Amino acid sequence: MLKLITAPTAEPVTLAEAKLHCRVDGTDDDTRITAFISAARHLAEQKTGRAFSPQTWELVLDAFPAEIEVTIGPLTAVSSIKYLDTAGAEQTLAGAAYVVDADHLPARIVPATGYAWPGTAALPSAVRVRFTCGHAVSDGDLIALKQWMLIAVATWVRHAEAVDSANLSALPRTYVDGLLDRYKVNWL
Repeated sequence: MLKLITAPTAEPVTLAEAKLHCRVDGTDDDTRITAFISAARHLAEQKTGRAFSPQTWELVLDAFPAEIEVTIGPLTAVSSIKYLDTAGAEQTLAGAAYVVDADHLPARIVPATGYAWPGTAALPSAVRVRFTCGHAVSDGDLIALKQWMLIAVATWVRHAEAVDSANLSALPRTYVDGLLDRYKVNWL
């Protein structure tokens, strides 16, 4: 199970960029457009398995697998690996005991040479891997994503009656989804 610990503090698309793209003046729609920007990033992250702003997550496992896969990318750092030992006491695995392969997709964490994963208590959620992932908001490689987000936001603004709080996907999808699908292929 993946659990969001620290949400992104900035979006890849700014409110000013979205308003310019949507040709919106004034501040009456700022709250709604800001929500659409966040929703567009969330949707893009779900479709691609990538994080498009820096964020911290925790991967919760019942035990150590042969290799730990971190399915949200790009993985930028592993903060800690904590586990419940066979007596049920929480322990923190030393950084020297494991190797992080962030170049592999999905990223993976394996025991370092000469180490093995420790035994864990036979309890649910016995292993917790805390990590940071995501592209820097200023990353120039996010141009296609930013364009997709701008198109999605503009579509939602223009078709507000088709978009309600429960269903942000009720909108025209042809070009927008094709662009995101191409982006996923390039990243995965």
